[in-house]
Amino acid sequence: MRRNAAKLRTTPQTTSVPSGGQPSVGREGGQEGGQEEGEATIWIGVNYWSRTGGPLMWRDYRPEVVDEELKVMREHGITLTRSFFFWPDFMPAENTLDPEMLAHYDDFLDRHQAQGMHTIPTFIVGHMSGQNWDPVWRGGRDIFGDASFVAQQEWYVRELTQRWKDHPAVAGWLLTNEIPIYGDWRSRGIGTLDATTVTAWAKTLVNAIRGTGARQPVSIGDGAWGVEMTGADNGFRVRDLEPLIDFHGPHVYRMETDPVRQHLGAAFVCELLDIGGKPVIMEEFGVTSDYVSEENAAHYYRQILHNTLLAGATGWMPWNNTDYDALWDQEPYSHHPFEMHFGITDEAGRPKEQLREVKRFTELLARVDFGRLHRQDTRVALVVSSFLEKMYPFTQPEDASSVLNHTRQAYVAAREADLPVGVAREADGLPDDCSLYLLPSAKQLTAGGWRHLVRRAEAGATVYASFFTGEHGVQRGPWWPKLDETFGVVKKLRYGLTEPIEDEELVLTFQRDFGTIRAGERLTFTVAGTENSRSYLPVEPDGAEVVATDAHGRPALLRRRHGAGQLVLSTYPVEHMAAVTPRVNPEPTWRLYAALAAEAGVVPEVSVDDPRVLVARMVHEEGRSYVWFVSQHAAPLSVTPTMVAGSLRDLEGEKLTTIELPTYGVVIAELGEVDDRATS
Repeated sequence: MRRNAAKLRTTPQTTSVPSGGQPSVGREGGQEGGQEEGEATIWIGVNYWSRTGGPLMWRDYRPEVVDEELKVMREHGITLTRSFFFWPDFMPAENTLDPEMLAHYDDFLDRHQAQGMHTIPTFIVGHMSGQNWDPVWRGGRDIFGDASFVAQQEWYVRELTQRWKDHPAVAGWLLTNEIPIYGDWRSRGIGTLDATTVTAWAKTLVNAIRGTGARQPVSIGDGAWGVEMTGADNGFRVRDLEPLIDFHGPHVYRMETDPVRQHLGAAFVCELLDIGGKPVIMEEFGVTSDYVSEENAAHYYRQILHNTLLAGATGWMPWNNTDYDALWDQEPYSHHPFEMHFGITDEAGRPKEQLREVKRFTELLARVDFGRLHRQDTRVALVVSSFLEKMYPFTQPEDASSVLNHTRQAYVAAREADLPVGVAREADGLPDDCSLYLLPSAKQLTAGGWRHLVRRAEAGATVYASFFTGEHGVQRGPWWPKLDETFGVVKKLRYGLTEPIEDEELVLTFQRDFGTIRAGERLTFTVAGTENSRSYLPVEPDGAEVVATDAHGRPALLRRRHGAGQLVLSTYPVEHMAAVTPRVNPEPTWRLYAALAAEAGVVPEVSVDDPRVLVARMVHEEGRSYVWFVSQHAAPLSVTPTMVAGSLRDLEGEKLTTIELPTYGVVIAELGEVDDRATS
């Protein structure tokens, strides 16, 4: 199974061809220029408003401030900004552009060029940092469906693109900033924006850019919050928009109850965006200093940067370049004061630790020649039920959110087991080339999806599924056709009723050796869930062998041999229980997944016996491998890697037998004498 790590190219994948001289951390080691046709482009950027103006910076444009701010960014490895045309200022009337605003942006581009930097202009900025702004001439017209208003947007986009398409500082184009919120701020577009209308609108504006002959990459700027990513349809469907764009641009500001889920939340978004083979650029992420200490902000940046890299991202643009204390009485900061302090520099332009973290990251990318690294193929598939994104009739919103929450928690457990898991969307058709398929706490899968998994087991794969009855009471129960025959059991469920888990802990005792788990070992899980979901599946074996039992001697993990492979059933929703439990990770599901991987013959090339350290490998096109060790622990750790073959050396060439990790730290080592096999 291939995993996406597509990079922007000087010849992108759609019909546009971006201009040369874009920022690269590849052969050029982070320097601009000198790229050959089709070479990888790595964007290391930042979202930009000047500290003296914020969204109103173009009204009081201060070139000396722009120069100073760009210089600080450039000194810390940032070669790109995402800039914004504040729509009410740039287009004060229909078919009208403000000449003063245009002149200011001319100067802004020239100053980027002088610094050896580039920018991505964003056209329709009607939403920004907790406020929506209409151009005065909108007149209440629908953004996406009113023909006259769409025509004005088309004119605006075309005119601005025509003016700047040949400027060497322009690296790409974004249609909007988080326009689902502008479209309907109360719902964020969920259930109120029509997908057909939105896609037609996007096509019109993208064609306006392409029609000028502009050669830079294009994307939407909507945050990638479509139903495929969230389970909630806001009209901006990733699959519908993907043919129009050159890269996906997620905006990720997760609020979590578990540190590891928080650190891997953006990474899982990147994995889910493996749609259409397009590059994934972390278009927005960051923290406000009003929420966290500077030390913890730096930890967060480090985790997001490295974990999204390992999840396939090939570009990063934090929000944002500076703090805005001088603008305390200007909207949106007057009513959203925490928005003043997302900067990677403070109100005086001094670097915060977040910016130093970005600099360390860019230096590391140059050192390992990241532009020529790729993720290894994998034979471990995390199955994402199509009930996440397909709006099947007579289903409930919780059906989609459960899929998202459970697969995200399963992704955490797989990473803790050091498995290079790949996301396999049922909606795309499940892959045939994997040795291990993980179906975590899934109430629903289509009949065709189940048939495919059974066939994969017959062909030699290990297929794992855990029981889940659902969080709500509508058609409560597992929608698993022929559950008994599939898993070699007789289910003892009663119609309309659940079998509640009454213990506060689930203790599994293994009755036989299973992968890396020995007979007699115990795993203890926290029990959680709603009155509907805190339930188990009572079964009797009927052809299956009992691998583990619960504290009452009931079958909890069973295996049925099938053809050349096996089907493994957990009668408890272990991923669901973990997903709804605060501060639970690491929890024992990682042990179960490591054992399943061993059963399937997909032992990772490098691993550690400590789930608080995540291990992943990337391969250079010349054959050498680099291994990331990423700590999830709030104190220093020392771990000893286990390797299938080869030896580890630090980037100075010194041999490593143990890895010393600071608090939430990251260490990268080179793995010698290992080929690029799709193991695992």
